[in-house]
Amino acid sequence: MRRRFRLAIVPLHRHSLPQIAIDGVLVAVAYVLAYRLRFDAGVPDRYDDLRDGTFAWVVPSTLIVFALFGLYARRWRYCGQRDYLSIVWAVVVATLVFVGFVAVFHPVTVHSGSGEVGVTPPTGVAVLFGLLLLCMVGGVRFIARTIYERPLHGFRAQPDARRVLIVGAGDGGMLVLREILRNPDLRLRPVGFVDDDPLKQRMRIDGVRVLGTTGELERVIGEAEPEELIIAIPSAPGTLRGHVVRCGRQAGIPVRTLPTVFELLQRGGMAVRQVREVQVEDILGREPVRMELDRVGSYLNGEVVLVTGAGGSIGSELARQIARVGPRRLVLLDHAEDNMFEILRELEADRHVHPSVLSAVLADCKEGERMREVFAEHKPTVVFHAAAYKHVGLMESNPVEAVRNNAIATRLMARLAGEAGVGRFVLVSTDKAVDPATVMGASKALAEWAVEEASQRWPQTRFATVRFGNVLGSSGSVVPIFRRQIALGGPVTVTDERMTRYFMTIPEAVQLVIRAGSLGEGGEVYVLEMGEPVQILQLARDMIELSGLVPEQDIAIEVVGRRAGEKLREELFNPYELPQPTPAERIMRAERQPLDSRAVEEIFDAIGLLVLEGDAAGLAAKVAELSEVRRPPAVGTAP
Repeated sequence: MRRRFRLAIVPLHRHSLPQIAIDGVLVAVAYVLAYRLRFDAGVPDRYDDLRDGTFAWVVPSTLIVFALFGLYARRWRYCGQRDYLSIVWAVVVATLVFVGFVAVFHPVTVHSGSGEVGVTPPTGVAVLFGLLLLCMVGGVRFIARTIYERPLHGFRAQPDARRVLIVGAGDGGMLVLREILRNPDLRLRPVGFVDDDPLKQRMRIDGVRVLGTTGELERVIGEAEPEELIIAIPSAPGTLRGHVVRCGRQAGIPVRTLPTVFELLQRGGMAVRQVREVQVEDILGREPVRMELDRVGSYLNGEVVLVTGAGGSIGSELARQIARVGPRRLVLLDHAEDNMFEILRELEADRHVHPSVLSAVLADCKEGERMREVFAEHKPTVVFHAAAYKHVGLMESNPVEAVRNNAIATRLMARLAGEAGVGRFVLVSTDKAVDPATVMGASKALAEWAVEEASQRWPQTRFATVRFGNVLGSSGSVVPIFRRQIALGGPVTVTDERMTRYFMTIPEAVQLVIRAGSLGEGGEVYVLEMGEPVQILQLARDMIELSGLVPEQDIAIEVVGRRAGEKLREELFNPYELPQPTPAERIMRAERQPLDSRAVEEIFDAIGLLVLEGDAAGLAAKVAELSEVRRPPAVGTAP
């Protein structure tokens, strides 16, 4: 642990003492030079006496002012714009303190006809002292940072350094370049940038030229002959990453990338050491939504927020992002002990969320009495219900548990939220609830209906449902399945050559869920724009190629046929729903005729009885009839 010395109210680290010593010398030199430069013919005796009489306190008082402005709170090599602004203010205050002290205390006086008169410093001396001090104190820090950024002997790459072409000459690219220049041990030699900004073409950035645009990448690769490409644009859309990967693949050059914005926020640290191989998630991702979480999630500030399924892929990311917006209490609920332990430990140890803000509840959403205890004890004001079963095949084999957990438990949670007077209730749904062809999809459609019914019964609670497609990286996603199959040497199995699916990253989906939660007024269904659907067969080929292998040669691809109820393509809206815009970017509202709450209650009564009896066949037949409950609205214009 780094030692710290505390002098008065100012914390000083062990590097502060040499800094104070150097600044002390600079203050003394600046003070003496100010008099010498002001009086070319020699300093008059009275000002000579003033300089000698004030020298002993000008130096320490100036250093104290510098310390109060935080000039010794960090090492000089890390000085930035704010530090230089602090230097300006510190020098101005130190100069005023010097002039004010002499004017008030008159440390040196001379005889005159009216008696003893105090000697004040000439205006020129005060101005020169401030300017010299500013140049010297700011200059020594600038020199220290320059030497750190680019050593005096210049950048000398290791003999075996790889030639690197950096894609992106913005902040990310400059960050990567500076890390390379100051760390020759990385064994990288930058040969140029490519960037689409026309104003940067042919420019030099820290001595490295911008060689062209990403559209000219093939030409640039041929001319610069790099041995590696680094994508240094954390917010780059998947189309751009995919283009760079294809160009690198054609030239036989490996491609690495900076982490995404979400990964950088979560991990921090040195940029170059976080550069990793390009993954399929990078090329599938759309252009990211740039939202300020603090703004869109401000309605959660100071609230008691309950997240169910907090150990799952969506629930855990909800917990991470909600913790950042300052809830009064974050209640994490999950029935899986291991998952709960992992997210709780991450929030406390890695994200430094204070334990007093967190409450971990091991419970099952299907247990009514236990849930009533949770609502009574924690009194949540906002509920995000993310607990659900999601594996289609397993749910087909276990229809009773699918409906019990996804539909009946959601209705229970919505009712308890309404009875407890919760301010907002948000259900996390799925595109499989649209025109459902499986038990899992039907159970989520029933969950949407339960929330809509609750909104009619308890209008004081703002109920909302958020529906979206597949998320990358979740346990049920096809991506980790393909990854395991490739690691085992294949084959990679695809159910149908025509199969397509929507994909979105978990952090982006959750960010939009939080934003949609602020829009809900009374049972609306919000649908996240998922971009263009991805062909699963092409996804399999891309993943094989990203692993450095050749499809059908190194790894076979087998078409095994669709499973029962599996659709060729998922839809985001039912036939009876009309997409409507919302004030939020990439969030739409599904306009539809309201359900009769009595009809919903009758459906749940019938289904609840079948679940209680464990009648899997009867339950499967019942949920298959759900598509007949709602009919498309009469032909007409959207409201």
